[in-house]
Amino acid sequence: MTSLQDPPLRRTAGRAKGTARSDAELRHELATSRPLVPAATLGGAIAAGGPLLVCMALAVVGWFLTDAGADGSPSGALRVGAHGWLVAHGSTVAVEGIRITAIPLGLTLACAWATWRVGHRVGESISGHGPDADRISDGARDWTVPLASALFAVGYAVVGVVACAVAATPASSPAPAPVVLWSLLIGGGVGGAAIAFGSGRAAIWLPVVPPAVRDAALVARRILGLWFAISLVALAVAFVLDFSTAANVVSQLHADAGAVTLMLLITLGVLPNAVLFSSSYLLGPGFTVGTGTTVSTSVVVLGPLPMFPLLAALPDQGVQPWWTEWLMVTPVLLAAYVAGRVQRDRPVLGWDQAALRGCAGGILAGVGLAALTVLAGGAVGPGRMAHVGPYTFEVLLHAITSFGIGGVVGALLVCWWQRDGDGWVRTRLSAVRDRLPRR
Repeated sequence: MTSLQDPPLRRTAGRAKGTARSDAELRHELATSRPLVPAATLGGAIAAGGPLLVCMALAVVGWFLTDAGADGSPSGALRVGAHGWLVAHGSTVAVEGIRITAIPLGLTLACAWATWRVGHRVGESISGHGPDADRISDGARDWTVPLASALFAVGYAVVGVVACAVAATPASSPAPAPVVLWSLLIGGGVGGAAIAFGSGRAAIWLPVVPPAVRDAALVARRILGLWFAISLVALAVAFVLDFSTAANVVSQLHADAGAVTLMLLITLGVLPNAVLFSSSYLLGPGFTVGTGTTVSTSVVVLGPLPMFPLLAALPDQGVQPWWTEWLMVTPVLLAAYVAGRVQRDRPVLGWDQAALRGCAGGILAGVGLAALTVLAGGAVGPGRMAHVGPYTFEVLLHAITSFGIGGVVGALLVCWWQRDGDGWVRTRLSAVRDRLPRR
């Protein structure tokens, strides 16, 4: 935690250890004591502007790949790229009079990742400001991270407002209010957390959090991580099993290499949305791909669909096989496994403590999953395609119930195993294992 030492102490230590050490200490001090206001504000602008420039560059490349620049203009392509960045930040956009409200979460995650990287660097560069580690531990107020986070979010939001003003046309008319809100959430939330970790403050603040809260958050984080992995695997399997349909769609579009590349980029942009759709299907509620349609483990009712290759992963229409209903057991087993692993690694002998940790972690994971599911859907086209997305409220109920019950059962089973002081269970299992035939 040398970055939190007082600068005078660092200079004194450097002089005591010789000129070479003093130069190293001076360089470290300069690197960790940059001016807070410009560093944080400029960092927020860079975090927003970097992905924005990438989107604009990709739009220009796509413009050349599709028709070699025969139609449109470079400024129009740049405007399209800016609209892509704005849509990733919650802005609705009109395409040929059709209002698109769906958010490509893949692009949003890319922006959040860039924000984390830049925010971490900003945190390192301002870590020398404020009181040192000892004074913070003694209760001294440290406003370094809150102030830097606020300035970082302001810099991010300014870029969003400028992008709205530059990309706006009478036909598209992006909405600046959602962009500002998302900019503050990404810049202040993701960027602020990155600044806290980069500056070393998080290492001081996190141990103050009660262990029960940290353990419940750990259970929720692991449940969500594994659940998203399972949902992605289910989506990939469904797509591979009906890959011929996706290939047929591409062939009917008569797409060349440039168009296929753009389609692949769009697919990657909406892949997290598709994973959340898959999650809703595995949980049981399912989702809709247009007005009057439903996709669930019990029945699938579809209508005319857009020619988009990823839709080949949808199950066949009609009553589903009997075994698909058993997919709803997956979240219960997953939560039980995760809660049991956490109980094994961080044992608590009290039944109430184990049950509370497993249940709280499961409920927290369910609420987090529902909050992300809200962002998965929206309008993607005219008419019936204005209603596409998972059934969010049902996802909330199913996720809380499945993850909560699984967390309680898994934690209590492992706790019971750990409290088996006389070894009765272990003795019986050992006897059964001894009776098994050996090779």
